Amino acid sequence: MEHKCDISYVASRRLSTLARHLEVSTIEACKNEGLNASITSGFDGNSNSVFAHVVKAPEDPILGVTVAYNKDPSPVKLNLGVGAYRTEEGKPLVLNVVRQAEQQLITDRSRVKEYLPITGLAEFNKLSAKLMFGADSPAIRENRVTTVQCLSGTGSLRVGGEFLAKHYHERTIYIPQPTWGNHPKIFTLAGLSVKTYRYYDPTTRGLHFSGLLEDLGSAPSGAIVLLHACAHNPTGVDPTIQQWENIRQLMRSKGLLPFFDSAYQGFASGSLDTDAQPVRMFVADGGECLLAQSYAKNMGLYGERVGALSIVCKTADVANRVESQLKLVVRPMFSSPPIHGASIVATILRDRNLFDEWTVELKAMADRIISMRQKLFDALRARGTPGDWSHIIKQIGMFTFTGLNKEQVAFMTNEYHIYMTSDGRISMAGLSSKTIPHLADAIHAAVTRMS
Repeated sequence: MEHKCDISYVASRRLSTLARHLEVSTIEACKNEGLNASITSGFDGNSNSVFAHVVKAPEDPILGVTVAYNKDPSPVKLNLGVGAYRTEEGKPLVLNVVRQAEQQLITDRSRVKEYLPITGLAEFNKLSAKLMFGADSPAIRENRVTTVQCLSGTGSLRVGGEFLAKHYHERTIYIPQPTWGNHPKIFTLAGLSVKTYRYYDPTTRGLHFSGLLEDLGSAPSGAIVLLHACAHNPTGVDPTIQQWENIRQLMRSKGLLPFFDSAYQGFASGSLDTDAQPVRMFVADGGECLLAQSYAKNMGLYGERVGALSIVCKTADVANRVESQLKLVVRPMFSSPPIHGASIVATILRDRNLFDEWTVELKAMADRIISMRQKLFDALRARGTPGDWSHIIKQIGMFTFTGLNKEQVAFMTNEYHIYMTSDGRISMAGLSSKTIPHLADAIHAAVTRMS
């Protein structure tokens, strides 16, 4: 009988011989094909890559601002491009109420990490609809609302867009000019045809209301219309309640389908109900509409990607069938949404004490932004900066559309290390009492030198 060591030795020799044979065979095959004979050299340069034709894409116009900012070594640099709240110290904020909710979740030993259903966390969906449409909403009471949890506002818009492209008779969506830069991309890739309606008037730095009515009035019957529920991004210009009523009457008379994007409920005015009023007006008339919700801003849950898509239907039966089709959109897209962020939101919305504390923290964030508007306006007026800057305090929400042009923006970046999108939009949440004088100096210099 062979010794175990001999067997092991023989096996080892056989493996070595096989390896050499394979290497020689591979080399010979490569020679025959005219390829590099070295089996370890891999591809030689980009020319052999199957992706060699791929060109480098430009930076996202918003996220690219942060990329440029991070590369700047200046100690006085200021990033006003990112749409995220900052404290007076310039730091990201995690709400105290969010920390409390997370603590509750961590200590709950009954919680598991199983997949959520395709439609998401049921309690989160129910409470999200109630938050926007109101606790006494007839649409909710009559089960005419279907809500599915999605990946923040972006994902909610995309799911809604794909549903409409497949099931709605009109595949044209009208979006405001200007609007958030991601809107046209989302809806185009979802399968809709994107057109614009006038919204912002650069001469008044306010709402182009007559143009808005004219453009929506000439839209084909049944067209989809994207509406910012409050705190229009990027302009910070919102219709008045009376203007909203005029818009509602026009849209309903033409059978236009409203698709609301609500990224700032409570974050604009400091009141959840006030910021929800335009949406509730459209639901109260019994008509149908879509709503994309995000908790990124008002709960500071940016990276948790918490959002919801609600569709208000005519009957409970229609809502039930619509939900069944929404599942078919979600399933091949992301299958089911993440559980943690939705659980945080549900914990806060269900608990009266946590909810009340959230409204206090929410109003504090909104008030700080409003105070930054006033301080910037005062600083420009104190410097005698040419022009009427009252739009800064008239606009609402996270962003101000300054009216600065591309050349002035570039000047402020090069000379003062202030970063913003090229259209002159600045995030008021990125300002503080300490940085406002620097920004005011930059704006004053840009306006007086680059006019």
